Amino acid sequence: MQNKLVRIFTISSGILFLATAIAKVVSSFGSARILQNPDPILMMSFQHVFWIVGAVELIVAIFCFFDIRCELQASLVAWLATSFLIYRLGLVWIGYHRPCSCLGNLTDALHIPPQAADTAMKIILAYLLLGSYATLFWLWQEKRKTALVTPSEKPAVSAS
Repeated sequence: MQNKLVRIFTISSGILFLATAIAKVVSSFGSARILQNPDPILMMSFQHVFWIVGAVELIVAIFCFFDIRCELQASLVAWLATSFLIYRLGLVWIGYHRPCSCLGNLTDALHIPPQAADTAMKIILAYLLLGSYATLFWLWQEKRKTALVTPSEKPAVSAS
């Protein structure tokens, strides 16, 4: 049952990363002025940030869909989600109070208020963080249980 939950989590994480990667890349080719503005943390244009982050999200999504190593998948999700959390904390630290432009100008095209999109992205971030760290903890516990059950010492070899 837990392996099934882990698989559901990694696939859903892949879907979320794929969706946000597509939103970023599509938005980066738009003509909105904000794309030329520098990101307040990374100090490069939002357009370049969208390209880079969209590519990273796409790579993590591919691992979530096609790799069979649950620990690697959960680690990548945890790493990227933690990076997003640190970025958001950085925005708070510098006093940046506008909604995160995580989805680019796609929210405008879909007539989604920026604050609603920002709240949705915070919920998704919480899901990715909690799910990935819970998965890693569960996998660690399972590995520990297996190590305790399996004898670690080699049997003595008789000299005959």
